[in-house]
Amino acid sequence: MESSSIDSSILSLTMMEEDEHTHHQFSSISKLHNNGPTTTSVHDLLECPVCTNSMYPPIHQCHNGHTLCSTCKTRVHNRCPTCRQELGDIRCLALEKIAESLELPCRYISLGCPEIFPYYSKLKHEAICNFRPYNCPYAGSDCSIVGDIPYLVAHLRDDHRVDMHSGCTFNHRYVKSNPMEVENATWMLTVFHCFGQYFCLHFEAFQLGMAPVYMAFLRFMGDEREARNYSYSLEVGGNGRKLTFEGSPRSIRDSHKKVRDSHDGLIIYRHMALFFSGGDRKELKLRVTGRIWKEQQNPDGGVCIPNLCT
Repeated sequence: MESSSIDSSILSLTMMEEDEHTHHQFSSISKLHNNGPTTTSVHDLLECPVCTNSMYPPIHQCHNGHTLCSTCKTRVHNRCPTCRQELGDIRCLALEKIAESLELPCRYISLGCPEIFPYYSKLKHEAICNFRPYNCPYAGSDCSIVGDIPYLVAHLRDDHRVDMHSGCTFNHRYVKSNPMEVENATWMLTVFHCFGQYFCLHFEAFQLGMAPVYMAFLRFMGDEREARNYSYSLEVGGNGRKLTFEGSPRSIRDSHKKVRDSHDGLIIYRHMALFFSGGDRKELKLRVTGRIWKEQQNPDGGVCIPNLCT
């Protein structure tokens, strides 16, 4: 009788433990479904530990399960950067499957981009996203600073000591002694603020084929689409002669070297520049004038008419 009571107690205790274990399992599953891994945590799993970029197939892993992207696999000489074990050729198919099912916000969401993309389309979008940061447009030296336009304007003013001007017309003099000795040079750019936007004026000396030339051009501090809303003109002259150029400013998405190499600006051959300078032609004295205007759509005729800054 006593033995039967003990068996019954053991059985009751065992059933209670099983019920607790079952409840715990269902509770965990429910928590996983209700509070499953966020997009951010999954995105963290897909971040390469070496370059910190998002991983795209093939995603590799070591024998201990540490993952990295295919580009970095060659960089680490086939050694896991986490545990130093040999990597081999093991693919992490589970992560690749997860990647296929994800939709993620653009990495520039904090800068204003509202777009959400399938994981594999996200990288292509981010390469051309209008909200991506801009490179510093300073041309006098290599500068690795990136940021939005207000940040770059402050950076140009405070760190590069660039001249800042308000207004849509300009009149600049470029003076250089012994210009024959200068084959390649970049004059410090000037930043203009007009129509609520910022524009960079560049002036450079370089070789065009075998001929030494000077070039002036304007870049817009914004994207290509906005840049097309504006036009500008440049003029240089002297001794009763003048050269003029008119066009649309290029976006600072295009480097100053790319714009220069495309010859998209006012180009003055050195012999002509020295003629404009007058005197004995041993000193460069160029005066470059210009203006910026905004193109407006005429509601009646459907053509663009200039809106001049006053």
